[in-house]
Amino acid sequence: MKQFFSNLRGDAFGGITAGVVALPLALAFGVSSGLGPSAGLYGAIFISFFAALFGGTNTQISGPTAPMTAVSMVVIAGIVAANNGDISVALPAILTVFLIAGLSQVGLGLLGLGKYIKYIPYPVVSGFMTAIGVIILLTQILPSLGYNPKEDLEYVNTFKAQAKEVVLQNILKDETGEGVLALENFESALEKGALINEEKIFSESKTLASKEASGTVGALKLLPRALQNINWLELLLAIGTILIIYGFKRITTKVPSTLVALIVMSGCAIIFKLDYVPIEKIPSGLPVPQLAIFTQFELSAITPYIFTGFTLALLGAIDSLLTSIVADNMTKTKHNPNKELIGQGIGNSIASIFGGIPGAGATIRTVVNINSGGKTKLSGMIAGVMLLFVLLALGPIASKIPSAVLSGILITVGIGVMDYKGLKAIPALPKDLSFGPLKLSSEVLIMLIVLFLSTFWDLIFAVGIGLIISCLMFMKKIGDLTTKSSVVSVLKEKAWPDEKAFPSALKETVFVKQVRGPLFFGSTSDFQQLYKQIPDSATKVILRLGKMEYLDQSGLYAIEDMIQDLQTKGVEVLFVNVLRQPRYMMERIDIIPGFIPEKQIFSDFKSCIESLIERHAK
Repeated sequence: MKQFFSNLRGDAFGGITAGVVALPLALAFGVSSGLGPSAGLYGAIFISFFAALFGGTNTQISGPTAPMTAVSMVVIAGIVAANNGDISVALPAILTVFLIAGLSQVGLGLLGLGKYIKYIPYPVVSGFMTAIGVIILLTQILPSLGYNPKEDLEYVNTFKAQAKEVVLQNILKDETGEGVLALENFESALEKGALINEEKIFSESKTLASKEASGTVGALKLLPRALQNINWLELLLAIGTILIIYGFKRITTKVPSTLVALIVMSGCAIIFKLDYVPIEKIPSGLPVPQLAIFTQFELSAITPYIFTGFTLALLGAIDSLLTSIVADNMTKTKHNPNKELIGQGIGNSIASIFGGIPGAGATIRTVVNINSGGKTKLSGMIAGVMLLFVLLALGPIASKIPSAVLSGILITVGIGVMDYKGLKAIPALPKDLSFGPLKLSSEVLIMLIVLFLSTFWDLIFAVGIGLIISCLMFMKKIGDLTTKSSVVSVLKEKAWPDEKAFPSALKETVFVKQVRGPLFFGSTSDFQQLYKQIPDSATKVILRLGKMEYLDQSGLYAIEDMIQDLQTKGVEVLFVNVLRQPRYMMERIDIIPGFIPEKQIFSDFKSCIESLIERHAK
């Protein structure tokens, strides 16, 4: 307990600052999910508190994230559509799916599956971390310039035709029901279509404009328009925030510079009554348990979404554990992956009961927490309590925080989170790949692929693709190394020390094959070249297997094929020093003793040669 409060000041600053940064993000994710801003805020409160309390990463701040929200939107939209568009009726089923996702995460942790995240190669982690920084920087360009696509009337009006089409499509979807448009439905649709006014079209146009401007691609598309419509006050607030963050660090590190910048810049904007853009209005009121998920539970309503709920759990697990790795790299600590999954699952389960959307470990908020002094689980719990306090008491005040100030904070976070260590190492890494005249390190290539795909496509899919490429390249490298170290060699070529005294009388009829390294599917094709290298004069082949530590199924059948082929030609095969795992594999399919009896297996090369000499003498 004493250790729990060992960093009270730093944890308080870290938790509060992270909570403030989490506030607009939680509201935005709630709105985009379709359940409203309160759902995002409730998710941030409960997930942050309980994931920190029960989780395995001391500094992690959890809450709604973009990947989790994207999947949640699909779940929500599907269940709402199945309930005639009535979200109040669909809400119990929606929250039940979220509850299933949370409980699934707890199950993953209890099964001990979290530990496998450690096998993610460093180039993948490096690309992911750097991409996080790039994403933060790109997405904060427009807010820091004071540009809001929804307020750009000229830009919004370009979506009017598309907006009208979307509104009409929504009307038809509502009327078709089972997919068949009856006469009465058609008449009803026409009546509703006639009621479409400019206000509805304009509202939908703003939605489409905002959607088009989202993400890194959207930010880059609208950058020219933003530069033509700079709000100099917003830009100055963002720049001022950045300067205070970096400048205050030179004065002292005892007080988090991010918190100082937040207070100073927000205070100036409020005191001098500047015409700035504040964050969205914060809803108020205590979270109330949604007991309908239990009292109105119907298995049939959620059955189609059980797999989606499990997918949501896996996505959250990957998202959280990757963030844990980021936290580990920044704090030089080590998280407990299984405990972290349990904590995330508990947080998501409780959040769903109170109507919150699911979340995961949030990289941006975690980095803010660490940079602001957070070191223990208390920081995450304080972040949750702080958000609850804002909800209950400080809504009007917190709603006055300038959006540009948060943009400035996030820009410094983006700069700080990049993996500069990995970037600096790029020129020094061995260039083992060639693309025409261009030579590149395979590890650099993986990092760049993950970086690019994460920035402009999807974080989770990028990591998955990075892992696949890393595995393929690893297998190729192992195969190449195995090939180099296990080249079929006649005795006169690079013989081992104990082969130098090989009897000259046997040199013409005995061929020695040295197998060094694992024999697996990546190296079997080279192993099979043995057939072409065995001289016609050879009547016996000695396989030295003392350095073949591993044999997979592909390698197993490659050996079997080789033995069968040689025995067909009248060539005898002898084994020397067969290790435990390869022997076990060969015994499973009766290579030993079916093809190679015990009398042809020797513990060392010397005894094998002595046996051959004795037989030759006879």
